[in-house]
Amino acid sequence: MLNGSLYALIILAVMLAGIVIGYIFKNILSAKKIKSSEGLATRIVEEAKKEAETIKKEAILQAKENLLKIKADFDKETKDRKNDLDSLEKRIRSKEENLEKRLDSLAQKESNIEDREKMLLKKETTLEEKHRRLDKVMEEQKEKLEVIAGISSDEAKRLLIQSMESDAKRDAALMIRKIEDEVKLAADRKSREIIAYAIQRYAGDFVGENTVSAVNLPGEEMKGRIIGREGRNIRAIEAATGIDLIVDDTPEAVVLSSFDPIRREVARISLERLIQDGRIHPGRIEDIVKKVKSEVEQIIRETGEKASFDVGVHDIHPEIIKMLGSLKYRTSFSQNVLQHSIDVAYLTGMMAAELKMNVKEAKRAGLLHDIGKAVDHKVEGTHAAIGADYAKRFGENPRIVQAIATHHDDGRNNTLLGVLVQAADTLSAARPGARREMLETYVKRLEELEKIAHSFNGVDKCFAIQAGREIRILVENEKISDNDAVMLCKDVIKKIESELTYPGQIKVTVIRETRISDYAK
Repeated sequence: MLNGSLYALIILAVMLAGIVIGYIFKNILSAKKIKSSEGLATRIVEEAKKEAETIKKEAILQAKENLLKIKADFDKETKDRKNDLDSLEKRIRSKEENLEKRLDSLAQKESNIEDREKMLLKKETTLEEKHRRLDKVMEEQKEKLEVIAGISSDEAKRLLIQSMESDAKRDAALMIRKIEDEVKLAADRKSREIIAYAIQRYAGDFVGENTVSAVNLPGEEMKGRIIGREGRNIRAIEAATGIDLIVDDTPEAVVLSSFDPIRREVARISLERLIQDGRIHPGRIEDIVKKVKSEVEQIIRETGEKASFDVGVHDIHPEIIKMLGSLKYRTSFSQNVLQHSIDVAYLTGMMAAELKMNVKEAKRAGLLHDIGKAVDHKVEGTHAAIGADYAKRFGENPRIVQAIATHHDDGRNNTLLGVLVQAADTLSAARPGARREMLETYVKRLEELEKIAHSFNGVDKCFAIQAGREIRILVENEKISDNDAVMLCKDVIKKIESELTYPGQIKVTVIRETRISDYAK
């Protein structure tokens, strides 16, 4: 028991000794660590101080370098400015020197001018003296001449005037005789023109003809056969003839549309034959159209030959005969152009016979004056210019060519043959019933008249009335005065005359209304 207690005490003593020794050892180690940490902190602070000192020195050096650079730049800029100022100062001094030289030159010139003025004054004085001397000498010479001639100056003037009068009378008589001869020739020529214009008042029979553009059908079911399966028949007709075939709601009829009257005629005859035959398919269509084209060409050639034979005009080129025959299918304002050309040929021949001119030449010019209408839908230009070009190309006489080219020319530079053709053309077209204008023509004329009136400022309303023979214009009275209304009327007339073509005359009426309104209270 005692040994056990002893062992326990020994063990406890050893444990206490170990704890004490451990604590002492720990304190010793902690003291060493603290001392070591303090040393490390001291070194870090010293190194930081050294580094801060180094950075400070570097910053001071950089600042000094920047300062030196700024100073160098400033010195350079100052030097450049000084050089610029020196250069500017030199230029200013040079300009001042030039100005001084110019001033000296101007002063010299002023001095020279003054000297010249003085010299001119002296010369004027000398000239006046010379003029006085010359007048005196001329007076003395005049007195001597009067003594030698034995007459006074007034009598000499009277004799001179009498001599000049006799010479003038003789020259006037010669001029009068010359003018009288020229007037006789001009009167003879003018009388022929007056007779030609007077014949225009003659009126005779006329023949008018309308172009038919519709083909009658035996029944409505024929429209379906003309169109064909999926439209193949109508496409074949249009391709073969070159026209537009219009199938619409028109009962038992179809419409043919084309600018070429011969193509339209070929299409009309071909369609009528197909309807009569009943066999309508692409192959049959091509055969019929081919045959009809040959027949129409033969008809055109025979028609042209018959027209030239009836009028008495021979030796015409075959191409012109063909163009003349094609006019059978051409109309102008519902008047058949071929019949119109024949009428013009007869009228021109009759007028030429009355004026003792070449009748055959006149008939030839009248018959061929409108051949340009045969191709004016294919060739650019007026039908007169086109016809003259074709006539010249196929060997017609230059007088015939000129008459064709100028048969619509209103100028007085036309030849007598051209005037006859123009008169006959007007006579054939202007007779009552020979031509008629379509509704579209009237509507277009009315629209153009109102458009011209509305193109002027201050116009409120305008109305074209009497089929375009009168236009009434209402203006705004705040913008247009009475004097302005007069000028507006004249301006509208000028614009109508320059831009529109119309028969007869157009009356222009400008209405300016002043309205005053108030209320009774």
